[in-house]
Amino acid sequence: MPPPKQKVRRARRVPFVAKQTTTKKEVNPLIEKRPRNFGVGGNIQPKRDLTRFVRWPKYVRLQRQKQILYQRLKVPPSINQFTQTLERQTATQLFKLLHKYRPETKIEKKERLKSIAKKKEAGEEIAPGKKPIVLKYGINHITTLVEQKKAQLVVIAHDVDPIELVVFLPALCRKMNVAYCIVKGKARLGKLVHKKTATAVAITQVKNEDKGSLNTLLDSIKTNYNNRYDEIRKRWGGGVMGPKAQAAKAKIERIKAKELSSRVG
Repeated sequence: MPPPKQKVRRARRVPFVAKQTTTKKEVNPLIEKRPRNFGVGGNIQPKRDLTRFVRWPKYVRLQRQKQILYQRLKVPPSINQFTQTLERQTATQLFKLLHKYRPETKIEKKERLKSIAKKKEAGEEIAPGKKPIVLKYGINHITTLVEQKKAQLVVIAHDVDPIELVVFLPALCRKMNVAYCIVKGKARLGKLVHKKTATAVAITQVKNEDKGSLNTLLDSIKTNYNNRYDEIRKRWGGGVMGPKAQAAKAKIERIKAKELSSRVG
């Protein structure tokens, strides 16, 4: 038998590669290159935004979680109505009016009582003064004024916690035909009555020069709140999904639309 033929392996051809022309950057000889070393004991690390990794205080976490929950869960109309606050322009006019009827501070009251005591001591006659026209505050006091129909306007804060303190007040105002509105900030209402916060304030009467501006405010407030009772009663809040869930839903919708178009085509 003839010997088997041996296969000769040929070397592979090297593929042709075009030479790339590299342009050298002009380096300024006066500027020395100093590469940084970010290892242990080296250069200081650059500042980064570490907000995501911060362990926030418990009260901050709670208020953020509460805000997210109000977006995700379905919120009943009685609670959702507190998100519909008074528009900025009307709120500015309202607070200008309320500012005129701020009650006296503790220091002012002390000075007034001192002056009355001095007059009594001197034997002078003290004429009974008129009852001052001031804002009324305190949830129990305001509830009584609304029930007796003495309040002309009730201003409620939108961020009262717990919300159960004021959740009944809009319904009571509608029943008694008293104008009411919801404004931003219990702290803002608190400043009017020299307190840290106030759940609500009420106007029982105003001076003659302010009656025109009060009537204008009452008209716009009744249009936005009292007259929209049926609409507010049916409007639920919340039910807003997070960004991940929204993206997943949008992806499914796109796939469905693509399948439908392919079937039609």
